[in-house]
Amino acid sequence: MKKTLEAIDVAHKKVFVRVDFNVPLKDGQITDDTRIRATLPTINYLIGKGAKVILASHLGRPKGERKPEFTLAPCAKRLSELLGKPVAFANDCVGPEAEAAVNALNDGDVLLLENLRYHKEEEKNGPEFAKELASLAEVGINDAFGVSHRAHASVEGITAYLPMVAGYLLEKEIKYVGGAVANPEHPFAAIIGGAKVSDKIEVISNLLPKVEVLIIGGGMANTFIAAKGYPTGSSLVEADKIELAASLIKQAEESKTQLLLPTDFVVADAFSNDANHKVVPADGIEEGWMALDIGPDSQKEFAKALNNMKMIVWNGPMGVFEMDNFAAGTNAVAKAVAEANAVTIVGGGDSVAAIEKSGLADKISHISTGGGASLEYLEGKALPGIMALQDA
Repeated sequence: MKKTLEAIDVAHKKVFVRVDFNVPLKDGQITDDTRIRATLPTINYLIGKGAKVILASHLGRPKGERKPEFTLAPCAKRLSELLGKPVAFANDCVGPEAEAAVNALNDGDVLLLENLRYHKEEEKNGPEFAKELASLAEVGINDAFGVSHRAHASVEGITAYLPMVAGYLLEKEIKYVGGAVANPEHPFAAIIGGAKVSDKIEVISNLLPKVEVLIIGGGMANTFIAAKGYPTGSSLVEADKIELAASLIKQAEESKTQLLLPTDFVVADAFSNDANHKVVPADGIEEGWMALDIGPDSQKEFAKALNNMKMIVWNGPMGVFEMDNFAAGTNAVAKAVAEANAVTIVGGGDSVAAIEKSGLADKISHISTGGGASLEYLEGKALPGIMALQDA
């Protein structure tokens, strides 16, 4: 167990909080503030305790250079609106400007430091840089699950100089995503989608012995279909992973895991929303046609399999859900997950977007904020940012 926010004294102290404000921007405007809103419980708790709150984040990949398009200034503005109080902004995250901004803080004030990745030492986990960040505060909190799989200076290196504990957001990720791997409730189902088997192979291998039901959808299902000897037409298939898919099918049989592959597909004659499309059985994809979604029978079968589960993890869409004509499969799975009487965990940008789009987000037990981090957690890997936290 890792120490969490409420286990430490933060009252009237300078508190360094690593957040993940890596939000999408268009023309300097934030297009999705989910990651900022996700940190509000931690920030509000600290304000309530009269802490001097020092927030640090990265944005994009400026690669150690000051690039104006990667400034965190819009995040300070948005956070100020969400909190209903001013949020100070420092033009750097270390050095005289950062120190002066910290020293100007009164109890309950909030400061956002400029982009950590303007310094190349952040991603290199430079000890001097980590020490400089630590010197700004008396206590440290990690509330940035999205980068906890990275051994960066503000995530892992800093803990050598400043005791760090988990904020509310990170605590929730450890409880749900970590719990799904370490101590899942049964019967347990995993739904794995997305384009490529190669992206999710470690997750599938790690979850296969743990789950009663494993559902495969999205582009990666084509590689499994090919492994069964079915024709795949012009569908996306990873030819070098067919053998691997076949071994996973065999592994599922041996471990008595119910491995569900699509029984039908929505196929199209081009990769376009306007393409001609039709439903065909899984073994009936003709030359010149490509699978872009799971079909109606698969949707029913997958939903039925999820019906009596006690825990469900979903990572990756069932088809090209950005195109309306090929979104039905993903939407059906979103509905089935939301309606299940189970602990439900959704991770990965596309699955989260599908849940948000379907208006079912409030029916999910936990929506993970970290794409790569949640994948590595589900793979059973130790995340440096979590390992470095103080033990409870």
